[in-house]
Amino acid sequence: MLNKRLFLPAFVVVLLVYSFTQEATIAVLSDAYFQVAAFVYASLSIYYIATLKVSAEAIGDFMRKHPFYEVGLASFLGALPGCGGAIIVVTQYTRGVTSFGAVVAVLTSTMGDAAFLLLAQAPFDGLTVMGVGMVVGTLTGVIVNRFHNYQPPSSTNALASASDNERRNTDDSDQTQSTASSSIDKLSTYFWLIVALPSLGIALGLSFQSPVHEYLGITEPTLQLIGAVLCLSAITLWSLNGGSAGYASLTKEDAITPPPRWQSKAALDTQFVLAWVVVAFLLFELSILWFGLDIGATLTSMGASVVGLAILVGFLPGCGPQILVTSLYLNGAVPFSAQLGNAISNDGDALFPAIALSPKAAILATVYSAVPAIAVGYGYYFLFER
Repeated sequence: MLNKRLFLPAFVVVLLVYSFTQEATIAVLSDAYFQVAAFVYASLSIYYIATLKVSAEAIGDFMRKHPFYEVGLASFLGALPGCGGAIIVVTQYTRGVTSFGAVVAVLTSTMGDAAFLLLAQAPFDGLTVMGVGMVVGTLTGVIVNRFHNYQPPSSTNALASASDNERRNTDDSDQTQSTASSSIDKLSTYFWLIVALPSLGIALGLSFQSPVHEYLGITEPTLQLIGAVLCLSAITLWSLNGGSAGYASLTKEDAITPPPRWQSKAALDTQFVLAWVVVAFLLFELSILWFGLDIGATLTSMGASVVGLAILVGFLPGCGPQILVTSLYLNGAVPFSAQLGNAISNDGDALFPAIALSPKAAILATVYSAVPAIAVGYGYYFLFER
C-alpha cells in the first residue's frame, strides 16, 4: 500500500474494464509501446553499451587534472542522454573536485531521460536541443565561475563524509529491499530481452505505415491488443520495482547495484520512460473523452505563457515531469520554444543528490540555470514562433 507506483497500472486496469474508456485506453497503451518504448529500449541499449564502461572516478580525475576543460566537459556530460553524467559532476562537486560553474553548466545542459524520448521520436530536434544546451551550459558555467564560484562553507572532508553517509544510507535502504527488487530487475531484464527485437520490427513497420498485422496473419485490433498487453506488463514491472512512497521514487530512474549491466539498465529506464509517456497520453485522451477538453488547443492558446509554464516544470526534481513536457511537445501541444526552455531549466535526477548534500548550492544552481532558460526559450519564441 505504500508503493504509490502501483496506482498507475491499477488505474489502467480500471480504464480497461470500464467500457466507455476501454477502446481509447487500448489505443493509448499500444501507441505508447510501439511508438515509444520499442525505440527507446533500442537507443538505450546502444547508448549504455557504449558508455557504461566509463567510470565516474576516471572522469573526476580528468576534471581535477584539467580544470581548464572542466566546465566544457561538465556541459558535455550533461548534454548526454540520461542523468548519469550530471550526477557524476554533482557528486564530484560535493567532494571538492569540480567548481560551482561546472555544476551550473551540467544542470543547464542536461535534459535527463527525456532526451531518450526526444531522440527516439524526433532525432533532429533532440540533437538540436542537446547542442543548444551544451553551448548555453558552457557559457553559463564560465560566467558563474567568473563572478560567483560558490563553495559550501563545509570543508571538503566534511562534504566527502556526507557523501559517504548518503551512500551508506542508500546502500542500507537497498539491502532491505534487495531480494524483491533484484527478482523484479531480473524479470524486467528477461522481459525486454525477449520482446525487444520483435517489438522493434513491428514498430519500424508501423512507422513506415506498413500493414504489419497482415504480415503477422492477425487483425489490426489484435495487434493493438498485443501492444497494450505488453505495455501494461512493462509499467506493472516498473511499479513493482518501487520500494518507497516518496516523490523521488515516482520521478527518478531506478538505481541498480554497481557494476550495472546494460541489459538491466536499459530495461529499467525504458519502463520508467514508458510509464510517464502513458501518463501523458492518457492525460490527452481522457481530458477529451471525459471533459471535452483539448489540452493541445488549451496550451496553444496560452501563447507565450506556455513557455514560462514549461520552464517552471523544469524546476521540479526528477525526469518524470520533464518526460511529460516532451510528450506534449511531440504531440504538438507545446511549441519548440517551450521544449527548449524546459530542457535548459530541467535538472533531472542530478538535483536529488545536490539537494541532499549541498542544498544551498542546489538552489543557487537552479536559479542560475533559470536565466538562460528564460532567455533561450522566450528568445526563440519571439524570434521564430510569434
